[in-house]
Amino acid sequence: MFHAIIVFAMNYEETIKQLQELADPDKVPGADRYGIKPDAEVLGIRVPELRKLAKEIKKNHDLAEQLWTSGIHEARLLATMIADPKQFTPESMDAWAETFDAWDVCDQACINAFRKTKFPYEKVLDWTKRDEQFVKRAGFALMATLAVHDKKAADVLFMGLLPIIDREADDERNFVKKAVNWALRQIGKRNLTLNAEAIEVAERIAERESKAAQWIASDALRELQSEKVQEKLRE
Repeated sequence: MFHAIIVFAMNYEETIKQLQELADPDKVPGADRYGIKPDAEVLGIRVPELRKLAKEIKKNHDLAEQLWTSGIHEARLLATMIADPKQFTPESMDAWAETFDAWDVCDQACINAFRKTKFPYEKVLDWTKRDEQFVKRAGFALMATLAVHDKKAADVLFMGLLPIIDREADDERNFVKKAVNWALRQIGKRNLTLNAEAIEVAERIAERESKAAQWIASDALRELQSEKVQEKLRE
């Protein structure tokens, strides 16, 4: 028992050491651009490099949980890549979401892990009602991700999510409105039926006075009504 604990501790320390060796201060992103807190530790490691490291580590949920609490931006990104979706509970998903501090960590968690859990739609419904900026973003980022990757989902499921987009389209916060827009566009690109439904919602949103709603609608309509998207949907 004692030996197993020592091995695990070494695994975490070795991973942090590898991240520090990959650090490149010249590649550190601007905090404002990513929503990263000024006091966060950022190493400047590109996502492809993190994916390569994640491939070497393989799935290791205990290590992912440790990396999540490290306070290091790239360690959190790596955690999303090696976490085991099967080991998440609704409560542990909430625990991660409530500590999101940057849009890229939020989105990577949704793309790499949360969409593969047993509870993605439950969390979409929950998080899109929350007020915290990155929790709400996570709700819409997860919605967008499911629209892309859940190929077997019925149209009616996504039709049921469009009213949520309608409801939240007035949120002026940049990281929220961009995720709302992302979800609307991805749902509208699944097929012709959902494209028509998404366009109808976008046209309704466009009639509002809020700048957020108008931007979300105009940007979505530009893509969803484009010749490129229409041709692809008719293939």
